[in-house]
Amino acid sequence: MSEAEKPTISASTVLLIRDGAEGLEVFMVVRHHEIDSFSGALVFPGGKVDPEDSDARPFCRGAEGLDESALSHRVAAVREAFEECGVLLATDKDGDALIDAARLRGIEDRWRADLAAGKITIADVCRTEGLILALDKMVNYAHWITPRIVPKVFDTQFFVARAPVDHVALHDGSESTDSEWLRPEAAVADAESGKRTVVFPTRMNLLKLSQYKNVDAAMAASRATTVVTVQPEPEKHPKGRTLRIPAEAGYPGSHFLVEDEGAKVTVLE
Repeated sequence: MSEAEKPTISASTVLLIRDGAEGLEVFMVVRHHEIDSFSGALVFPGGKVDPEDSDARPFCRGAEGLDESALSHRVAAVREAFEECGVLLATDKDGDALIDAARLRGIEDRWRADLAAGKITIADVCRTEGLILALDKMVNYAHWITPRIVPKVFDTQFFVARAPVDHVALHDGSESTDSEWLRPEAAVADAESGKRTVVFPTRMNLLKLSQYKNVDAAMAASRATTVVTVQPEPEKHPKGRTLRIPAEAGYPGSHFLVEDEGAKVTVLE
């Protein structure tokens, strides 16, 4: 199969952020070692867009003007956050505030396992529980497409959202085996030291997030910034394998030397 013929897999990822004692923190999970994509890596919650995600349009706030692809990516981000870490960005149909922890526990007990198993859709959950997905609580953060030279090409939309105060984020024990709230710069330092595995797109988005002192600053900057699509371009270089990304995408650098399976990343430009 030629590079042009490779199927593209649509995916969504959500950066749940909060203000911690020492500054902004982001929720991250460790992918199960048997998962075929990014196994064992420290990542943000997320996954593939399901064909049924667009069925949730009648149960969404903030879907106005979104085409089916844009809608599906946002719904997928909400669904994946619920499936993977038990956080649900949703309101009751007659309210504006996100559901509280007590309401969430009942919904989680009734639906989370079946939703993750694909037995029901997120639209089924909304219809039965009287929920509205709060797409307006998420902001576009980044758009990455994996290089065509890799076996699987993922087209991933990244969103950033303020984590609901009383929702307890926790890994599911299936797709992810551990979880933690981390300062972005601490996660990058752990990758540099070899303590954790962090793939290149995750590292870049952590570095981008580390520019912001708190949640308000991160959300405001994301709303005011136009997302530039990034598809890293591998290049030959005397020092080894390098990746080039658009300079206008807002990351600290545009040309990177990647060594030790991504454990070490050096900015060249």
